[in-house]
Amino acid sequence: MESQFTFDFNPVSAIVADAVGRPGQRTFFLQARQGADMATLIMEKEQVAALATSILQLLEELEKERADLPAVEEETDVPSLREPLEPAFRVGQLGLGYDERQDLMVLIAQAVPDPAAGEQEPPAAPPSPESVEDPGDDPKARFYATRAQMRSLSEHALQVVAAGRPDCPLCGRVIEPEGHFCPRTNGHAFPLSI
Repeated sequence: MESQFTFDFNPVSAIVADAVGRPGQRTFFLQARQGADMATLIMEKEQVAALATSILQLLEELEKERADLPAVEEETDVPSLREPLEPAFRVGQLGLGYDERQDLMVLIAQAVPDPAAGEQEPPAAPPSPESVEDPGDDPKARFYATRAQMRSLSEHALQVVAAGRPDCPLCGRVIEPEGHFCPRTNGHAFPLSI
């Protein structure tokens, strides 16, 4: 039976979320490897941050609910992105789960839907649950990783996200390297730069 996934690594030998470029112009990637096979996906900064937070939440839930699980060992070697950085697709949706049988976390990434596919005639009846769950031929990836690998991915991803441009403490907007004119100062202060 052929897999419905473009990439199906069970388990990964390495997985990382990282960014390339200078703050404000960075491109975020999720990259997984299984032996010589490699999958590189483009993500948004917000997706990386949400993924990192979700991983930590799931790990915390597993520790509370499953006292029989061995403690997560610390990953000493954080993987880095490998060239060539040729993304297979841009991530539209992410799913995170746990495979109890293998004691592995599962990350599923689905591509942003192809806009050309949406130009078809709308169905006369509402879509069935099966058709909603199966979005068609959009590329998908499934990565199985140890809890230690996923904790490492999460911690590194949070550092990468935090290394971006700072937010203004008054208005919450991003402070550009050239500075920032904060609308909350109502014109009574000089542009803020950090």
